[in-house]
Amino acid sequence: MKASALEFRLRFLIIVVIYLLGFIAPWNSLLHLDSIRTWQYLAAWPARSGWIGFSAATIAVLVLGILCAVAGAFLRTWGSAYLDPSIVQAGAMHGEGVVAAGPYRYLRNPLYLGTLFDTFALALLMPPSGAIFSILAITLFQLRLIFAEESFLTAKLGAPYLDYCAKVPRLFPAFAARVPASPARPTWPTAFLSEIYMWGVAVSFAALGWRYNSVLIIKGVLISLGLSLIVRAFLKPAPRRA
Repeated sequence: MKASALEFRLRFLIIVVIYLLGFIAPWNSLLHLDSIRTWQYLAAWPARSGWIGFSAATIAVLVLGILCAVAGAFLRTWGSAYLDPSIVQAGAMHGEGVVAAGPYRYLRNPLYLGTLFDTFALALLMPPSGAIFSILAITLFQLRLIFAEESFLTAKLGAPYLDYCAKVPRLFPAFAARVPASPARPTWPTAFLSEIYMWGVAVSFAALGWRYNSVLIIKGVLISLGLSLIVRAFLKPAPRRA
C-alpha cells in the first residue's frame, strides 16, 4: 500500500498527470459520457430538484470551490512554514526529527490534506467522470505517500515518532493541540513562495470565478503552475560542495 521511493521522488509529476487525465477525461468519448463541467452539474442538480435557482446554486458551488482552494493553500503554507523548503521539495524522505509546531500539533499531514482540498476545488472544473477519477486517484496516492513516510520515520526515529503518532491524528485535525509546542519558528515568506501555485488557484477561483467561465479559471491555474515552477527553481537549494 505504501509508495515506492520512485513514486515519492516523482510525486509532483504524478499529481500533475492525474490532474491532466481528470481534465481531459479521455474515456468520456469511449463511454459516451457527458463532458459538462462538474461545476455545472452540481449547480443544475439542486436547481432541477427545485431547492434553489440555478444562479444561486452556481454561486454556492463557486463559493465551495473558493473555500476549498483557500483551505488547501492555507494548510500547505502553514505546514511549509515549519519545514525547510528542501524538505518540502525533496525527492527523498527526510527524518531529522519530529516536528511538533504549528499545524503539526493538530494533525500529522497538513501538506497532504491541503493537496486534497486543492483537488476538490480543481475537480469542479473537470468533467464529472474526471473529477471522480482525480479525487479517488489523488486520495489513494496521498495515502500511499503517507504510509511510506510513516514507515520511513518509524524506522529512523523510533519511539518518539510512534508516541507522536499515537497522540496526533493522521489526516483529520484535532480540535485542540495534542502535543506541546516545539521551539520551531515559522518562515512565512518562504512558505508562501513555495506554495505560490496553491494561492494562485485560490486567487483564480476568487477573482475569475465570478465570470462563470471555467476555461478562464483553468488558464489562471495553468499560469499559477508555471509561476510555481519558476519560484521552485529559485528556492531549490544549491548542491553542496565536497
